Amino acid sequence: MNEFQVSILFAAVVAGAAPIILATLGETITERAGLINLSLDGSILLSAMAAFVTAYLTHSVAVGFIIGALVGALVAVLVAVFSIYLSQSQVAVGFVLTLMARDLAYFIGNPYSRLQGPQVMPLPIPLLADIPFFGPVFFNHNWPVYLSLVCIGILTWYMYRTPMGLALRAVGEHPKAVFARGMDPKKLQLFYAVCGGLLVGLAGATFSLSTKPGWGRPQGAEGTGWIALALVIFGGWHPVKAAIGAYLFSFLQVMGIYLQGWLPSIPTQVFQVAPFPLMIFTLLLISLAQKEAFLARVEKMPWIRPFIQMLSGTPPSALGKPHEAE
Repeated sequence: MNEFQVSILFAAVVAGAAPIILATLGETITERAGLINLSLDGSILLSAMAAFVTAYLTHSVAVGFIIGALVGALVAVLVAVFSIYLSQSQVAVGFVLTLMARDLAYFIGNPYSRLQGPQVMPLPIPLLADIPFFGPVFFNHNWPVYLSLVCIGILTWYMYRTPMGLALRAVGEHPKAVFARGMDPKKLQLFYAVCGGLLVGLAGATFSLSTKPGWGRPQGAEGTGWIALALVIFGGWHPVKAAIGAYLFSFLQVMGIYLQGWLPSIPTQVFQVAPFPLMIFTLLLISLAQKEAFLARVEKMPWIRPFIQMLSGTPPSALGKPHEAE
């Protein structure tokens, strides 16, 4: 491939990763606060449906995005309230909500299936879009793609450079210490669950109004929530590493499209499914990277040590454990 074709390839990767990044960052915030939201897959579908239907009825993409974000936040609130305040299993509540939200999305959205609706228009950034190679890759997209790029930097700065970010990480590690400092861990967890849900809702809206415009069954976003949950682990609960994982997954998906044309004798289903087992294999490597016996062997192989260090990461200590004031 020449330089132009390579730039088009990477531009497709950046655009395709936008909703995955938004969902992954949303779940990173939530899990950093100590709460597991397993409703992501259903929440993304419900938000995608709500955003498209709203945009179709109001003829406003902006209103569609707002409604999509609010739907994602509403599902996250249900997870938080049931698990934090009613002491129900976060895993069980998440599974039930993802199934309910998925079926609800298909049921309510059925009359609007396969309709031509509004979508986000391209918004090239003047001057920057004309930069060779980097212009088409990063500066010739629509605003949800730019939002996904900006959110990576903002969330990293917020989590590691601000007092509020310190409180976010502290409530996921030591909620009792946060309580001792005069803050309410439950309110903090609820707040960050809503923030994460807003990003997940924006991810759903990005699917139906930008990445794969329209609504139908299947919509094309199925399975994204589970991938986002895996990418949070892949990134070691760090926004930048999680975003790298999202771009890697998007790259595998885009390459699958190219490989279908290069290798027509291989069934297309192979290329469509390939990114998922590759992500499972990566998660296996991450699990090994946290074992002392494996790390001891890696010490003798300095060439692989940086790669293992990049994959290593430990979950927040209080993840999935509701705080009970003594």
